[in-house]
Amino acid sequence: GLQTAIFTALLSQMEKNELKKFKKTLSGASKIGIVTHFNPDGDALGSSLALVHLLKKLGKNARVVVPNPYPDFLQWLPGTGSMTIFSEEEKKARTWLTSCDLLFALDFNALKRLDKLGEIISACTAPKVLIDHHQQPEDFAAWSWHNAEATSTCELVFDFMTDTGTEKLLDKKIAACLYTGLMTDTGSFRYPAVNAKTHRILAALLETGIRPAEIHSAVYDNYSYDRLKLVGYALSEKLRIVDGFPAAYFLLSEKELARFNYRRGDTEGLVNYPFAIRGIQVCALFNEAQDHIKVSLRSKGKLDVNKLARKWFDGGGHVNAAGGRSRLSLAETEKRFIEAIKSLF
Repeated sequence: GLQTAIFTALLSQMEKNELKKFKKTLSGASKIGIVTHFNPDGDALGSSLALVHLLKKLGKNARVVVPNPYPDFLQWLPGTGSMTIFSEEEKKARTWLTSCDLLFALDFNALKRLDKLGEIISACTAPKVLIDHHQQPEDFAAWSWHNAEATSTCELVFDFMTDTGTEKLLDKKIAACLYTGLMTDTGSFRYPAVNAKTHRILAALLETGIRPAEIHSAVYDNYSYDRLKLVGYALSEKLRIVDGFPAAYFLLSEKELARFNYRRGDTEGLVNYPFAIRGIQVCALFNEAQDHIKVSLRSKGKLDVNKLARKWFDGGGHVNAAGGRSRLSLAETEKRFIEAIKSLF
C-alpha cells in the first residue's frame, strides 16, 4: 500500500513537471499549427477550432490545417473560413506548418490518418502535442492528452483547458465548437462512453449561453434533398444482413453515389441505422471512391471493431466505432467483411 502511494505521488510529480515544461513551451511559442485527420468530422473540426480560438485568446498566431475539404453541414462552425485546406493550398499549408514553433495533432492516433499531410508533419522539427481518444497512438508527440475512454477529442480539449488553467477563457465560440464534437461523437449523447463527467462538461458549455437545439439543428437538419434520397435508397435497396449473424451492412458503389450527387459527409451517420433492427450488434458501411473503398464499422457492447478494422481493413479506431480502407473490389470487400464477421463471432 505504501509503495503504491509513493509511486502515485512520484507519478503525479512527474506529470506536474511535464505540465510545467509544456506550459513554458506554450508560453514561448508564437506561431502554432493545428492539424486533424483526413475527411474531418464534427469532433475533428470542433476540437481543432475550439483550440485555435483558445490559442488566439492567448495572443498566439494559430491556424488549423485540414488535409481535405469538410462536410457542408459543418461550415457554420466559427472559424472554418480561416482554415487552410491542404489538398487545395498545398504550398501555403507546407510553408505555414514548417515555420511553426509548436504543432498540435488532434483526433487521430497515427500520421497516416493525415494522408500526404502526414509526411510534412513527420518532417517538421517543432515539438508536437497529441490530443486524441483513439486506441494505440503512435509515439510521435512530445506531450499528449490521450485517453481512449474519453467520449471525444473535444472532451480532451476541455481537459487540456482545465490542466493548463485556461478554462476561464471558455466563451460562446469555443463552447459551440466543443459541443458539436461531443454531440457528434456520442450519437447525441447516447453512446455508452457518456457519463457524469460528460454532463458536467456540457453544463459548463451551456453556461456560456450556447443553444443546444440550434447546434443540433445546424448539424442534423441540414440535409440536401439528394442526401435524404440517398439515405432512403440505401435503406430500401442496399441494406443487407450477414446470414446467421447479428451484423448488417451497406455497399454503395461510386456510380450509385454519383446518382444522388454525392457530396462529402452525405453518408455520415448512415452506418448506425441498422442498429434499429432488433438484435443487430455490428453495422458496416462500404463507400466506393476512385481508388479505394472507405470502410466504417460500428458495434455494441464488447464486440471490438477496432481489432476487426486493424486486422482486415488497414484501419483502427475505438472498440465500438472504427474505420479503414479496402483496395479490393466491392464484391471482394463484401466477401472479406463476411469472413471477418464469422471470425469475430
